[in-house]
Amino acid sequence: MARDFHVRTGLLAACAMAVLAVGYVAAQRQAASAPMTIQKQGSFAVGGKILGDPNAQSLHCDHGYVDYQIPVNPRRVNLVMWHSASATAWLNRWDGGEGFQSIFLRRGYPVYIWDGPHVGRANWGCSEHVYAPGAGRDQANFIAWRFGDKYPNWFEGVQFPTKDPEAWNQASRARYLEFDTIENARMQSDAAAKLMDKIGPSVALTNSAGGMRALLTALKTNNLVGIVMYENVGYLYPEGEGPGVPETGFGPIDVPLEEFKKLTKIPLQIVWGDNVERVATYADRYKMSMLFAQRINQYGGKAQVLRLPDAGLKGNTHIPFADMNNVAVADLLSKFLAENGLDKR
Repeated sequence: MARDFHVRTGLLAACAMAVLAVGYVAAQRQAASAPMTIQKQGSFAVGGKILGDPNAQSLHCDHGYVDYQIPVNPRRVNLVMWHSASATAWLNRWDGGEGFQSIFLRRGYPVYIWDGPHVGRANWGCSEHVYAPGAGRDQANFIAWRFGDKYPNWFEGVQFPTKDPEAWNQASRARYLEFDTIENARMQSDAAAKLMDKIGPSVALTNSAGGMRALLTALKTNNLVGIVMYENVGYLYPEGEGPGVPETGFGPIDVPLEEFKKLTKIPLQIVWGDNVERVATYADRYKMSMLFAQRINQYGGKAQVLRLPDAGLKGNTHIPFADMNNVAVADLLSKFLAENGLDKR
């Protein structure tokens, strides 16, 4: 009798969990199709210089550009979405479904889509550059974004609509020029710090080379209150405590220990997708992320490295927030924000 009772209780609990799970999925689908109420939206440039004489011959340049949407009854902390070479990736899933911009507007966060100086919608720079088209960049992106190890060999179970030619067409057109030098990263962080000071407490969501720029920004403003780095490729370390490899346009950057300690004042998370160990470049960058987190925590900070497969998510690429399971990726971000008190209204 007691055994039957426990069995029935277990079945009821299992059924209840199943109902909740179905309800959750249904709620997500309903939310994705429901209207969003935006109380304010707009755009502006921030930072930069003026070359020449403003009263005669001049050029406004080296500024960043941001567009924003603020929902009704917003949370107190903004989300600044920062990719070094593709603002588009925050707007949509690879198949055209909702991206992080809409997902987090629905969750009540003010969302800012940032283009740093010289890139995207902020490309009027104060210095010269030369563009040379290069056939083969599409196939290089296929590998760099970890869709597979060689075009067109997709990783098994990859969270990309591999049978949809239009999805690959859109992904191939999603990038724009980026300028991967330390000088450029510092200049972009100057403008980003002015952005944070203008809009108030913000969490930077970054991808790829955007993360190193956000880390530099955190040294220059008190309004960057957290950073979540998706597949970051460049880090700051205390002088003499880095990985001991030559500096490139993707770092590593050595900074004085007292400067580095500013990063210990905010929560940091580095998120990695699947198949990292199958691409040597990313395997090395993963190791650097572990060393970075170790240094942050060694000096009293709060940094964590999250591998999405360890959280039960399989097949994610270099840009997990645009993958087919991006709602599940967003749920992990919501959890991180809540755990660190960054979800208050």
